[in-house]
Amino acid sequence: MNHILKTVDHTLLKPTATWEDIKEICDEAKEMKVASICIPPSFVKQASDYLKGEVAVCTVIGFPLGYNTTAIKVAEVKDALVNGADEVDMVINIGDAKAGKFDKIEQEIKALKEAAEDKILKVIIETCYLTEDEKIALCKAVTNANADFIKTSTGFGTNGATLEDIKLMKQNVGKDVAIKAAGGVRSIEDANNFIDAGASRLGTSSICQIIKNQQVTGY
Repeated sequence: MNHILKTVDHTLLKPTATWEDIKEICDEAKEMKVASICIPPSFVKQASDYLKGEVAVCTVIGFPLGYNTTAIKVAEVKDALVNGADEVDMVINIGDAKAGKFDKIEQEIKALKEAAEDKILKVIIETCYLTEDEKIALCKAVTNANADFIKTSTGFGTNGATLEDIKLMKQNVGKDVAIKAAGGVRSIEDANNFIDAGASRLGTSSICQIIKNQQVTGY
């Protein structure tokens, strides 16, 4: 299962999350050696102080709807870095995508990439709201803006990652852009299928628990 765990962004973004909930996923992340934890911005400093660099801390920007102004998103990135974030997952302005304003989206991603400095920037395009042509155009915008990852979903939309979307992204992003599947990764089979299709990160709240249960029961 290690090949799965090293791709996992162990995620807790529920609005009702408390520090005790976040601390629990920090402990699981340390134990299971996942890629990162993905948590709300308000917990980044506490989690960073608690983890002391043992696990990367990821947070979200313009989440979950994406229609904050670029200036606010840039400020969120800078604040996240001050608080100890190692990675940030931004949501694009989905209305701009529907309006065909892909140059504007590309410029926003560039601004956030600059603000993120040497930290990892993942770009959430929320595939459930997009046509195939819009997804392809966004693959190009993410590539041109030199983001590190393109990510399918917030987990708060009408649907999460699909294998078809991962395959489409694999065909259309640049060679230096990795892919993160998020939302809908609920089983070991799902995880393996997304990895096989081209995802190198999985945003999931359940895989660690599933693997832990299998290790306990032997199944």
